[in-house]
Amino acid sequence: MILIKKQLDLNVDVNSARIVFGVNDRHLNLLKLHYGIDIYNNSKGLVVEGDDEAVIDKVSLIFETILKLISLKYTIDERLFMQVINLADSNELEHLFNLNNYVIGKSKAGKVISPKTIGQLEYLEALKKYDITFGIGPAGTGKTYLAVVYAISQLKANKVRKIILTRPAVEAGESLGYLPGDLKEKIDPYLRPLYDALYDMLGQESCERMIESGIIEIAPLAYMRGRTLEDAYVILDEAQNATMSQLKMFLTRLGFNSKMVITGDITQIDLRNNQSGLQSVQTILKDIENIGFITLTSKDVSRHPLVQAIINAFEAKGY
Repeated sequence: MILIKKQLDLNVDVNSARIVFGVNDRHLNLLKLHYGIDIYNNSKGLVVEGDDEAVIDKVSLIFETILKLISLKYTIDERLFMQVINLADSNELEHLFNLNNYVIGKSKAGKVISPKTIGQLEYLEALKKYDITFGIGPAGTGKTYLAVVYAISQLKANKVRKIILTRPAVEAGESLGYLPGDLKEKIDPYLRPLYDALYDMLGQESCERMIESGIIEIAPLAYMRGRTLEDAYVILDEAQNATMSQLKMFLTRLGFNSKMVITGDITQIDLRNNQSGLQSVQTILKDIENIGFITLTSKDVSRHPLVQAIINAFEAKGY
């Protein structure tokens, strides 16, 4: 193995260096871990060492991109740094500014919500285009969160009158009957990720007022039976835990001026017989117009960088 050493020609002042390198060199450590390289300073500036020249050139491009973002007054945090790394890995860095300028909403704390990957952008475009959209992919790809954000934007624009969020009440083989409390207390833990997304966007007080008034409804999938869902944005989360008959029941609830989003991860099926309707539904519905299927991958993970590594490790072993 031949070790390649490259002195990076970067114009980094003291203030920019703190931002580029991150607190306690956090960003440098991300690069070291991600690419298996070494990065350090010498009297002439930053040096990168590794055994792959293409990787070293990519790291140089990442630093150049971060410096450009700093010059444009972007806030450089770990999430944005990882976005630059991921786009560089997929040779899609030219899309970085288009992604960050594609604003779909703001959180209650004022954080701008934008797609972080090309896959997420395609997912959002599908939400706009189709009346029924399936978003299938691993944890951390933003399937549910982006759907909730988009649903709230449609509600605020008066495109729909209510938001309905639902999940199958199935988790790791547990039964509702064995959980303590009344029905709401039994169900709420299964719906918590949906509450979390709503609280992030609306704030807890505002969200709870909208739930009390019926503008937002959160309920188990079984509660959808026999209804026609009109003037609503309807999201079915964790659909890998829905049977084929449940998916048929849910999809046929679609009413006029409504849209549906079905999200799920077919690698995390908790049904006892492993017979998930989500695994077969694409074959059944593939020829119907106005139904879109978007598949997200580990490249679209926008959580902690270890999440992407964990997903890849499990997939490599066939899990």
